[in-house]
Amino acid sequence: MKLVLLPGDGIGPEISAVTASILKKANEKFSLGLAFETLEIGHASLKKEGTTFPARVLEACRAADGVVIGPVSHLDYPPRAQGGANPSGDLRIALDLYANIRPARSRTSLPHWGRTPMDLVIVRENTEGFYADRNMHLGIGEFMPTPDLALSVRKITAQGSRRIARAAFEMARARRKKVTAVHKVNVLKVTEGLFLQETRKISAEFKDVTYDEQLIDSMAALLVRDAARFDVVLTTNMYGDILSDEAAELSGSLGLAASINAGERHCMAQAQHGSAPDIAGRDQANPASLVLSAGMLLGWLGRKHDKPSFQEAEQAIEQAVDALIDDPKTRTRDLGGTLGTRAFGEEIARKLD
Repeated sequence: MKLVLLPGDGIGPEISAVTASILKKANEKFSLGLAFETLEIGHASLKKEGTTFPARVLEACRAADGVVIGPVSHLDYPPRAQGGANPSGDLRIALDLYANIRPARSRTSLPHWGRTPMDLVIVRENTEGFYADRNMHLGIGEFMPTPDLALSVRKITAQGSRRIARAAFEMARARRKKVTAVHKVNVLKVTEGLFLQETRKISAEFKDVTYDEQLIDSMAALLVRDAARFDVVLTTNMYGDILSDEAAELSGSLGLAASINAGERHCMAQAQHGSAPDIAGRDQANPASLVLSAGMLLGWLGRKHDKPSFQEAEQAIEQAVDALIDDPKTRTRDLGGTLGTRAFGEEIARKLD
């Protein structure tokens, strides 16, 4: 199998280097048979090729079995017409990565900020919603008919709602068998109504999974007050983006928040956090989010191709990171420890020996 590595911007190259070393270590230990190709995107490719996302990179990702993408500074890119494409958003659309899977769990060794422990997964629709760069066939979903009028279009489809709901229920069946759909149907009656209509149809197929619904505003409060009641949280694009950051921070740290973008044929690992250019090159970034995301990618490949060794590798990576976080002496600086980016990666590698 082949993995394409895209280091990205800011701290991306640093945490991607650590992640690549961990993947190569897992490849050796578990005899995964992986091959790796590293390609430039973002500011690096813009400087050399005039675009933040060269067409050949997309084709390499399309031909690969998996992708690991570092954070990108797309807010700093020039307009798309001048080469400033968002590699992350474009890959989600081009590879039809409709399911953004973001687990969040508290750890007994770290403080968490909610009233109850947390162990949940947010299953976020990834290709529609209010995200203007991925909801139109031509152009984007935001426009200005006049200089003082700005409009944004929200796209919700029955097919998109059904397939993300099915992904959530299938995941819940392998966990604690509960799905909570998050919405705002009291205000957005048409789009949220369609999303809930299709979700309820899928729910009827999973008699063994408990299903309930929660308004987005009350859900944001309940993550603080009683996160323990939730298992799999199903929602649309923008709500999922916001709730997953809230859940990650409440459970301990956004720096530990893993994430994959999955479709029928492709999967991409991606840290939840941004490119943090203010600490780029200082060996200060916590690489755990991208490392854990790469582990999730291995698990996805293992399930898809029926390769238990890939799932064993995922578990080993997660256990190695957990063991380091449990000990204050082997934490990164953002978690109160002393280790830099490279040293933390070296400790993960030692745990995998």
